[in-house]
Amino acid sequence: MATDIKAPQFPESVADGTVATWHKQEGEAVKRDELLVDIETDKVVLEVVAPADGVVSKIIAAEGDTVESQQVLGQFEEGASGSAPSSSGKEDADNEEKPAADSHKSDASAETEQGSDQSAGDQAGPAARKLMSEHGIAADQVTGTGKGGRITKGDVEKTIGDKAEQRASQPAPQQPATAAVPAAPGEREERRVPMTRLRKRIAERLVSAQQNAAMLTTFNEVNMKPIMDMRKNYKDAFEKAHGVRLGFMGFFTRACVEALKRHPEVNASIDGDDVVYHGYYDIGVAVSTDRGLVVPVIRDSDQKGLAEVESQIIEYGQKAQKGKLSIEEMTGGTFTISNGGVFGSLMSMPILNPPQTAILGMHKIQERPMAVDGKVEILPMMYLALSYDHRLIDGKQAVQFLVTVKNFIEDPARLLLDI
Repeated sequence: MATDIKAPQFPESVADGTVATWHKQEGEAVKRDELLVDIETDKVVLEVVAPADGVVSKIIAAEGDTVESQQVLGQFEEGASGSAPSSSGKEDADNEEKPAADSHKSDASAETEQGSDQSAGDQAGPAARKLMSEHGIAADQVTGTGKGGRITKGDVEKTIGDKAEQRASQPAPQQPATAAVPAAPGEREERRVPMTRLRKRIAERLVSAQQNAAMLTTFNEVNMKPIMDMRKNYKDAFEKAHGVRLGFMGFFTRACVEALKRHPEVNASIDGDDVVYHGYYDIGVAVSTDRGLVVPVIRDSDQKGLAEVESQIIEYGQKAQKGKLSIEEMTGGTFTISNGGVFGSLMSMPILNPPQTAILGMHKIQERPMAVDGKVEILPMMYLALSYDHRLIDGKQAVQFLVTVKNFIEDPARLLLDI
């Protein structure tokens, strides 16, 4: 019995999605909860899995198609078994078991069977048809191994590979000895691929932030030696007690929360003609992925200890790389921290994450000669950058906020003593 494969129920903030990848082709057998298709939205990638053991009988929405919530993507036959590619040994055995009379079929019968096989070979799934079109391959050039002779994407890829091997194995044409053969010009290959929905959404938000906010950036530098010394002395005991590594992000999150308490306008947002002051501290942490930059939110950061913050950052990072972050985990946020230092950036100007009005940029820790009490010392220094919306935050407030963060990092005992 065939059942519909439907797109998941999208959140209210997501209007539609794009069929990103079909992991199974028509006629292919699947197990319960096995991944069938990925649906990419403006914010996250949603997965559709098999409801039971069975076969993908029909694909309706091809890769690249735009679909809405609960739209039918294909059909699924529960309990059916797909056709796996048959081995040559099995085919030989089947031929040997056939009666000798089978070899004396009439020419008309043979022609009928040949026409039937050709018709079956023309049947190809959406992904296979797209690949055949891109490489100029006809259906009669591909041997279908799917159910009923259906051509799968793997069949087309095999044909492409076979053709490439044949071209590579062919000897180069002989040129006359007297003819001067000019060197072949270098190929200037170009590859055009559509921008993903997530990347387009990120681009729209970044451009909007620059166009709609009076964005400025102020810089300061912080001596990381006190935090590095504390981390060196207590990292083993911390990991043993809490089961998580002691990093720098936990300290910066705590420092930002304390600074936000003292400068509430940096934790506020603009809504039309109103200023919304938030009485809570939901800190967004920018995470880079292959699909683009995402910002999961650590909610109520003021109520979490260093271990909780570090653990949640690690969890978000792992989810982000696998595309498993939910809409709820990336919604909201009153302030954002972005750490470009992990990629080696020494200084940058982070872009606001609307509707927030400020973002802190961390950078690479670099040893530099510094003047300390009239003497030159080599210290591990980091540049901090605070981008802010000048419509709400004045330069004085921005600088004071950044200095407050700097003081907490350079003297972490202040975090414990609340001074």
